[in-house]
Amino acid sequence: MLDPELLERITARRAELDELEEQLAKQLAEVRAERDELAVAERVLDRVSEQLADERASTAPVPGQVGGRAVMLIPHREPGVEETMLPPDYQRLLAAARQAAGPVMTRQVGEMLGVDVSVRSKLEPLRGKLVRLTDRGWLRKLPDGRFTTRL
Repeated sequence: MLDPELLERITARRAELDELEEQLAKQLAEVRAERDELAVAERVLDRVSEQLADERASTAPVPGQVGGRAVMLIPHREPGVEETMLPPDYQRLLAAARQAAGPVMTRQVGEMLGVDVSVRSKLEPLRGKLVRLTDRGWLRKLPDGRFTTRL
């Protein structure tokens, strides 16, 4: 007949191993689930990276629609976005701001570009473009209303 103490030790050890097996099976299931999630995340990241690369590859400003009219979108200033991606009239505004000895008022930019600055209706669209360039990070607007280039 088997030793009852030895039988008890075997039974106890079997229970420990069963519990360990259950814990390991649970951990393995969690690892597999996380791996599946990472695989999905990797595919999404690849897809998004490809889309971003395609968008960056486009060098011309993309026309948009506002109120049924075609308008030229002004890109935000970011690494990899060149000034040449701006429409020509916005490039001229930036060049005028750079040529100035310091911060410039809208009127001064208009004079540099040959705009009739005595007519307010000619200055307001120019101011709007300067503000748009400021909003997109190409220029900086000082509290006194003057514009300057960013460093």
